[in-house]
Amino acid sequence: MDRIRDIIESYLEAYNSYEIERMVELLHKDIIFRNISNGETTIETIGIQAFRELAEQSATIFSSRRQTITEYNVIRDGKVEVGIHYEGILTVDLPNGLKSGDKLELKGKSTFKIMDGKLSLIEDYS
Repeated sequence: MDRIRDIIESYLEAYNSYEIERMVELLHKDIIFRNISNGETTIETIGIQAFRELAEQSATIFSSRRQTITEYNVIRDGKVEVGIHYEGILTVDLPNGLKSGDKLELKGKSTFKIMDGKLSLIEDYS
């Protein structure tokens, strides 16, 4: 569990500091990423290149961002569920009415799975 926790915390540190290469180094080559909002999958990528492209695009949307872990829970199939508090300052206007400079604040959770010492699944729920 400590090794899994270290990998997850390293990933979130890289995410918070916009270190995309460091994020990618922690990923399994067949990484599956999903963003699930209100029960619907809004984004899904498979593989490192697709993840990298999404991460690079996402990095331009926020002038600052921070995911903070609020809790850890081991769940079935070797997955770890992590409570997340998210804050970000937008650099663009969004279709939902939020404007550049607005602060986005969410509480959610992320599910992670490790394969061969790398993150093989990341699911973000909000």
